[in-house]
Amino acid sequence: MPMPTQNETYNTLEEIQLRKDQLRESIDHEREKIATLWDSVFTKREDATKGEYIASIISHSVMAIDAFMLVRKLMKNYSNVLSFLNWGAKKKRRRG
Repeated sequence: MPMPTQNETYNTLEEIQLRKDQLRESIDHEREKIATLWDSVFTKREDATKGEYIASIISHSVMAIDAFMLVRKLMKNYSNVLSFLNWGAKKKRRRG
């Protein structure tokens, strides 16, 4: 259903009632879609087998290691950019 424009005018109460009914149907349809999607978010998954559980742990571990290595590489290659961003900050000197 196309959205009404700002220039749309209604001359009779019947036209207003018809538009109101159209909007109510559209809202009800969207409400049903949202309710279906919301319910699908919270449906309980079937319990994973032990093999799927272990595969999931390994997969998440590999992703965590990969993310750590990426951050380490970026920090190593772009540390001079980061130090430039702290250009105005005073450095503490150790006395000793």
